[in-house]
Amino acid sequence: MKLNPVKLSFFVLILMLIGCKKNEESRTKTAEIVGNFVTYSKSLAIFKHEGYSVVKVSNPWPNANKSFTYILKEKNGIIPDSLQKYTTIAVPLQSIVVTSTTNIPFLEMLGVEKSLVGFPHTDYVSSEKTRKLIDVGLIKNVGQNEKLNMERLIDLAPNLIVAFGVDNNNPMIDNLQKSGLKVLIQADWMEQSPLGKAEWIKLFGALFCKEKEAETLFDDIVKNYNAALLSVKNSKAETSVLYGSMYQDQWFVAKGNSWVAQFLKDAKANYLWKDVEGTGSLGLSFENILDKAKNARCWIAAGHYKSLAELEKSNPHYSQFDAFKNKNVYTFESKLGARGGTIYYELAPSRPDLVLKDYIKIFHPELLPDYTLTFAQKLN
Repeated sequence: MKLNPVKLSFFVLILMLIGCKKNEESRTKTAEIVGNFVTYSKSLAIFKHEGYSVVKVSNPWPNANKSFTYILKEKNGIIPDSLQKYTTIAVPLQSIVVTSTTNIPFLEMLGVEKSLVGFPHTDYVSSEKTRKLIDVGLIKNVGQNEKLNMERLIDLAPNLIVAFGVDNNNPMIDNLQKSGLKVLIQADWMEQSPLGKAEWIKLFGALFCKEKEAETLFDDIVKNYNAALLSVKNSKAETSVLYGSMYQDQWFVAKGNSWVAQFLKDAKANYLWKDVEGTGSLGLSFENILDKAKNARCWIAAGHYKSLAELEKSNPHYSQFDAFKNKNVYTFESKLGARGGTIYYELAPSRPDLVLKDYIKIFHPELLPDYTLTFAQKLN
């Protein structure tokens, strides 16, 4: 049958409309298939779409009564009307202010540390690479976390400030937003899973349009962590472990579901407070600690101690522990940066594979004969 020109044109138009609809459906399905590419984190979700990403931050602080949604808009990206109510951030960022040292390694790993223009209390930064930028004035001191220098931040005009809150009352963050500055609340410090905490590199990957690089870096960390787990698979948790030190009149031990306790469990150690429910820490008296941990074989002390003598000087009662008498005391906090910042606090959250290897080296040294401790140091 031969179609006349009018019918032929109408037929071609129908085919084009069907094709466009299929292409539109294909794009929609592609966005849905990508979905949330965050696996281990409990507080972060990133949904990738064509031209933009949706970032969701939940449980940003203890007993939080709110969560946050941010839209990362790429050049020429079109944001659906349903998402217009959320804070929109143009990416890739050209400048950024972060407020936690745990973010510094992520920036360096992605090679975007030169985009950092401000940081609160810059002495806390230990990384040699970022310290050089601070020393030549490329990164400005913007005050303290609880009292940021608003005038300096307005003058710097960063594309984004990545901050964190400690409770449901955050006037400083509210003031920053009222001043027209873009603020993103992050929650890496609330993560209890070692890999979940490290996975926040994917947020910075999304902010700088380096998602693939972030995923590759994180996949390597997961691979190394799992390899370390495999090395102790057949080992028994025989070494009893005391953790922490006195702070004023209390000794704070890590609870059984905390970040620290997970490392001890994965390293096949017998952590004496592993059965205490919850995250964070539990404050106990010295007498409670001594009663339960006097005979512990190993002690992971909290503090910047360099020697057993220095540890004992801070509290003479420490010498009553068997781990002290047998010189089997370690600390992860003795290695400091040029201005006194603690390297462990800055780097450990982004490199849980190295933290786990340190613990395995302490409790099962025969499994890692050629490994040198990264963070931990034995007190002599």
